[in-house]
Amino acid sequence: MTVAITKTEKKVEKRAETKGDRIPVPAEQRVFFQNISWQGYEKILEIVGDDRAARLTYDRGTLEITMPSEKHENTTRMIEQFIRNLVFELGMKVKTMGSTTLNYPELEKGSEPDNCYYIQNQPLVAGKEVDLKTDPPPDLVVEVDITYTNIDKPRLYAAMGVPELWRYNGEVLRIYQLQDSRYVEVENSPTFPDWVSKTKLYEFLKAAIADEMDAERDLRSWIQQQVRNG
Repeated sequence: MTVAITKTEKKVEKRAETKGDRIPVPAEQRVFFQNISWQGYEKILEIVGDDRAARLTYDRGTLEITMPSEKHENTTRMIEQFIRNLVFELGMKVKTMGSTTLNYPELEKGSEPDNCYYIQNQPLVAGKEVDLKTDPPPDLVVEVDITYTNIDKPRLYAAMGVPELWRYNGEVLRIYQLQDSRYVEVENSPTFPDWVSKTKLYEFLKAAIADEMDAERDLRSWIQQQVRNG
């Protein structure tokens, strides 16, 4: 089958081929391309490969290419530690998907989130490679958007059917729960209803600036104390 590639798609492919896996996106900034077909998006993913820092998000013709900054990556890793400590201390199960490409051709939507997890549905995907054609979407997606994005992330992940979305802009955390195919912003995490409030995450992230290990030890002690108190 012959795939028609637009001039814009050829420009993106040429930049990717010239620079290899380093698409020239300044740190903590985003580049947008319009009028990219789904086939063009898939071709670009193939060209840039998996071994790269840049992350791609696609929504019905709009392609966003993001190069994470140090602040972005540090915050992402600390939120991951926050979640994994909760999962561990509460005796839950998890399958961590990281920035796995989540592609839904029928919706013409694709994303490489900062982190995503199977927790409630972990038994359905444990020990296997996830197939989004038959498996449910991740239970929890985390996006750290330090800079402005033209793509409506809540609308994107709601269309994919992701039950819970966390978005953090470096200052404010927003937690969204999927209800009737739309996101509703909530104060506490539906995955950890008795444990995760925005305030607790803020405290952890602030403590981690001084020392990450001390912050993690304090978090574990707090969770253990809460468990003992019932």
